[in-house]
Amino acid sequence: MTGGFAVRAEALEKRYGEKRALDGFDLAVREGTVHGLLGPNGAGKTTAVRILSTLVRLDGGQAQVAGIDIARQPREVRARIGLTGQYAAVDEVLTGRQNLEMFGRLFHLGGRRARQRATELLEQFDLADAAGKGVDKYSGGMRRRLDLAASMILAPSVLFLDEPTTGLDPRSRGEVWQSVRELVASGTTVLLTTQYLEEADKLASRITVIDQGRAIADDTPDGLKNTIGGDRIEVVVTERADIPRVVKVVARVSDGEPDVDEAESRVHASVTDRVSALTEVARTLQDEGVPVEDIGLRRPSLDDVFLRLTGHRTETKDEKNAESAKGTAA
Repeated sequence: MTGGFAVRAEALEKRYGEKRALDGFDLAVREGTVHGLLGPNGAGKTTAVRILSTLVRLDGGQAQVAGIDIARQPREVRARIGLTGQYAAVDEVLTGRQNLEMFGRLFHLGGRRARQRATELLEQFDLADAAGKGVDKYSGGMRRRLDLAASMILAPSVLFLDEPTTGLDPRSRGEVWQSVRELVASGTTVLLTTQYLEEADKLASRITVIDQGRAIADDTPDGLKNTIGGDRIEVVVTERADIPRVVKVVARVSDGEPDVDEAESRVHASVTDRVSALTEVARTLQDEGVPVEDIGLRRPSLDDVFLRLTGHRTETKDEKNAESAKGTAA
């Protein structure tokens, strides 16, 4: 690895006709960490993963994965990486053990070593009790964990996870998160693309935001949140007519001009002294007889960061499918 980085990419370019999927994309992923890659649909996340995993040739720039140039030595790169795509690649007709043994043979481990590696991975991913069951009997979380296990057959230095929990229920998503944490604890570096900001917040030690093929931000989750201010005070008014009065009260304790969300009857602003600000606003509104539905403090979320950087909130594929279904039904 170079300088403690498992992945280094500089000025990556990829064009499809007139469209620039990547337009000077930079990325630096430290060894032994989970690095999140966030962006709107079509921002270039999957293209970046495909290039770094040598599935697609780059049109410009350079990159190293595990210290190896992806353009000059793609076969050496493939021997050191794992890739789990958006959909499980395991065979539902086979059992969990048979799937892993098959992948082991495809990686030329030989029968004995393939069986041994399958046993190790079934234990590591808490699938030993279900090893003899057909994958069609597995839950969504179990299938994804088996898919992760398959990508770890050769114990790769770098693992690319492209939206690994899309469509999973919260419990199954939590199971996958735990498996990812254990992989990193064992020394694997993970590059994670996801539409779930909570997922990036819980797993990633650093996050790169990509939009229109370029990296537009790179920092820790807390660092990104701090770019739009620290604690925020929020007041939801009972009557919209009272919004101007609430704005004046909040402005006395805020670090800048309060923001107003007319649709939700909400006034919010960043504050420095969170406790005194909340106390003063609550007391003043009560003294002035302004009724409110809710008042409180909160930290900025990654969704707030995403909105500030890209101009809109994230939309998961589940939500897009739901909207599509609504349109079809209508």
